[in-house]
Amino acid sequence: MAALFDHYVIVDWSAASRPKRGRDSIWICHRFPDGERVDNPPTRAEARALLARSLAAAMARGERVLLGFDFPFGYPAGFADRLGLKGPAWRAVWNEIAGRIEDKPNNNNNRFDVANDFNRRISDGVFPAFPFWGRPVRMTAEFLKPKHHRSHESGALAEKRLIDKWMKGAQPCWKLLGAGSVGSQTLTGIPVVWALRNDRRWRHSARIWPFETGLRPPKEAQIVFAEVWPSWWDWKATRDPSEVNDSAQVRHVARLFAARDRAGTLTAMFFGGRSLTPTERRVAEREEAWTLGVTAPRRAARKSKGGGSERSAKPTSPSQRFAPGPSLSPLKGGEGKEKGGDYTYLRDPAAIYRRSFALVREEADLTRFPASLRPLAVRLAHAAGDTAILGQLAWSRGAAAAGRRALAAGAAILADSEMVASGIARQRLPQGNPVICTLRDPAIPGLAAAQGTTRSAAAVELWRPHLAGAVVAIGSAPTALFRLLELIAAGGAMPALVLGFPVGFVGAAEAKEALTRFGGGLRYVTLAGRRGGSALAAAAVNALSGGRPG
Repeated sequence: MAALFDHYVIVDWSAASRPKRGRDSIWICHRFPDGERVDNPPTRAEARALLARSLAAAMARGERVLLGFDFPFGYPAGFADRLGLKGPAWRAVWNEIAGRIEDKPNNNNNRFDVANDFNRRISDGVFPAFPFWGRPVRMTAEFLKPKHHRSHESGALAEKRLIDKWMKGAQPCWKLLGAGSVGSQTLTGIPVVWALRNDRRWRHSARIWPFETGLRPPKEAQIVFAEVWPSWWDWKATRDPSEVNDSAQVRHVARLFAARDRAGTLTAMFFGGRSLTPTERRVAEREEAWTLGVTAPRRAARKSKGGGSERSAKPTSPSQRFAPGPSLSPLKGGEGKEKGGDYTYLRDPAAIYRRSFALVREEADLTRFPASLRPLAVRLAHAAGDTAILGQLAWSRGAAAAGRRALAAGAAILADSEMVASGIARQRLPQGNPVICTLRDPAIPGLAAAQGTTRSAAAVELWRPHLAGAVVAIGSAPTALFRLLELIAAGGAMPALVLGFPVGFVGAAEAKEALTRFGGGLRYVTLAGRRGGSALAAAAVNALSGGRPG
């Protein structure tokens, strides 16, 4: 069975009133046929522009796109009628919200004013006004209270949609402030989805599930917008502790949907709950919407004897998952020695190599990577001694294949440090490729002083004659990666591949983010965040050349 989609985009939305990055801001994961990218735009305006560019590029390539947003697409049944809106309920509400919300480029918006007016229209002067609640205490809004009004039952407008009742922990779409304020995300998010849906470049081939498709697979649409809830999935099992939760969630869901699609099981996720009555299905399709992938209500997890849920009681660390075998037995004796003074450990180099890589393949979920990238991912995990770093791996379309082709053609390898250069297994390079590190060139100290930069960045200047078609391996200095990008942006030659693994607390994460956002056809493999190092950069080169990690 052919996959439904080629490109999967998952968006963690934010209703922040000022530009913001990092925790509780907008995170977007793009998962395409041979690559992945995570963006963290500071404003909704930038997020909308970024998504529009991504959709335009996908359309140009003839790809089908699934675009999921983590806020409700609908409200409890009766909302449109209580507002006095005409026409199909969902469309009337979307048009009303899109026409009322004013969202400025700096994220300043009028969502509380809009909710206040909705409450006025629905309550018709009866207090406490409902259905929305939650506003800053110092804000004056006659019909919008800071705290829950508890008036839904008496007001005959449900607090939650049916899907919200199925998803344990889901917040009501009327809540505008505080933890889980999905109401604000909905008011600021629907106008963006509606604008993207109606973009003249693809409006005839875009659909909103399930409003425009019904609760069924949208096989005719090229772009499909859907509501998702990342917390529904067990995303924490693959999270790197150093990664922002929002980033980990969007990456996990994008990879999960892509894997389900390849396995032929994503189709079933579009049908909604199998136990839905015909009436419930009509309400979901016409007004309340549904959350993609939710096919049955979630029950509360049973408590284990230790007090935690059974779901969290399963082994999560490598030491729990893999009990040591006879050849890897723990050290014995009071001082950790066997009788006779000899330690028990695996000694055969070939056996160590086989066992190490077998453990990496057992522990790592390699199915989330394209086949061409898996050998490189395995070697990175081996070099780091930690499969968790693979959760931070980012790459562009065709990156690994481009690197292998370049090395097979004899391309030069440009290293930012002697440690990277030393770690490359030169005897295994396919064409005896030159490994060039210019850091110790006598001209570098003077050049760095003249430019007011680091020696590592100055050393990149001497790469110019070798840069075209080269494989660049950066495992130390963020400034080297920044300078490389500046050279290319200024018209310098394009390398075949950039392996970006600078490490550190200052500039490393930012340099790697700049690499992933550079565009222009620059191919890369990198590790988001602070982690990196010479061993990883060298291991990446060795993986592409077919050699073992140095």
